[in-house]
Amino acid sequence: MTGLKLVVFDVDGTLVDSQGDILASMTAAFAAAGLPAPSRATVLGIVGLSLPVAMEALAPDEDAPTHARMVEAYKECYTRLRATGGASSSPLYPGIGALLGRLRARDDLLLGVATGKSRRGLTALIDSLNLGGTFVTTQVADDHPSKPNPAMLLACLSETGVAARDAVMIGDTSFDLQMARSAGIAAIAVSWGYHPRGALTGAAAVVDDAAALERAIDTVLGGAA
Repeated sequence: MTGLKLVVFDVDGTLVDSQGDILASMTAAFAAAGLPAPSRATVLGIVGLSLPVAMEALAPDEDAPTHARMVEAYKECYTRLRATGGASSSPLYPGIGALLGRLRARDDLLLGVATGKSRRGLTALIDSLNLGGTFVTTQVADDHPSKPNPAMLLACLSETGVAARDAVMIGDTSFDLQMARSAGIAAIAVSWGYHPRGALTGAAAVVDDAAALERAIDTVLGGAA
């Protein structure tokens, strides 16, 4: 894989605006446990964590069986919303579809995903958005510790054979940036996601639209060559 560079994307809040589905599913999860749902800001603050870790953070006084019940209720609701909503349920952010198309067409780049979603959830999303074949490596919460543990990114590097110095992580949360730092990978933060701009520290760049993201990718990976 000598000479190839790797661009790894977070999904929720980075590629797609899935907050409607996330908030509805979290409300269902808390209802299943007879609890009031957290605020929108609180829920969006944990986006990126795997579901078991998120439930522990959002409902710290509940026991393990309750957390497990909440996780299953979340998954059931999310799957139902994905099945009925299609691409409009979690739409790509403006310019992202075209950007992925351009990046995929380049022969010097490989694209990957590192997400807190389950394999089932990611596959359903990719299919609904007609993004099959875009990503050569996809790492999900089923197979790894939750972000910010670097396991997902290390697996991306291992599967593609790309060195950490030739890779970049794109994300919208502090968890993404911490994960990249732990893996020794540069990171670019997007401002349109779920963590406030002030939380996006340690990124090589913070960008406000898809065009700026494309330029930042070239700058970061060009400097790594």
